[in-house]
Amino acid sequence: MEKILEVKNVSKKYQNKEGEMLAIKDVNFRVEKGEFVSIIGPSGCGKSTLLSIIAGLEKKTRGEIYIEGEKVDTISSKIGYMLQRDCLLEWRTIFSNAIFGLEVKGQKDKESKEYVEELLKKYNLYEFKDKYPSELSGGMRQRAALIRTLAVKPKILLLDEAFSALDYQTRIMVTNDIYNILRKEKITAIIVTHDISEAISMSDRVIVLSKRPGTVKDIHKIDFEIEARNPINVRESPKFSKYFNILWKELSEDE
Repeated sequence: MEKILEVKNVSKKYQNKEGEMLAIKDVNFRVEKGEFVSIIGPSGCGKSTLLSIIAGLEKKTRGEIYIEGEKVDTISSKIGYMLQRDCLLEWRTIFSNAIFGLEVKGQKDKESKEYVEELLKKYNLYEFKDKYPSELSGGMRQRAALIRTLAVKPKILLLDEAFSALDYQTRIMVTNDIYNILRKEKITAIIVTHDISEAISMSDRVIVLSKRPGTVKDIHKIDFEIEARNPINVRESPKFSKYFNILWKELSEDE
């Protein structure tokens, strides 16, 4: 497979009242094109900090980030970012929200708008394009937020606890939707999550960070050998509980 992202010896220090605090230390991993990778670890281990550094939203103290072999130190147009909340603008229609990123980047041309319309049709939101966010369910809002992110054609999508605000049933359905969309669009994805089951169900690999300062403790390959795999059907596999127990034990060692 082709490498798309490399994180090399990345560390991050913060200044606080007590002096310096090391949030993450010498983090190293690679992500292949088209992979879905989850990052899990104890609370406060620096998962979201690491994601912000990859996105170029935070400066690292030491180390390098490479995207498609090119060293990056700032925000990259090759990266899309989804936060815990969908952050849809309530006064704009769904279509207007979906093209917001294009407006910001000055890319709101006819071809780009047609691409957004195609995405809305493909993922069953076109009939709601003139509705407002308050008129949509939580799952539909998340799909709209994803389409807004995909509109600018990122190579890598970063998701920071992107489904944590949803109730349990909606969360499972939305992760299934998002997973299938990312697979169809061939987008590489990295998700930070506290939910072990979510990490297992969506990922090709799970990266486990240690307690603070976070460093890579282990990387687990997830393979269910299921045709037409998705986050719902893998939960029925005997391997699911096996992976869960391994990751639960590993995280418990750092509690």
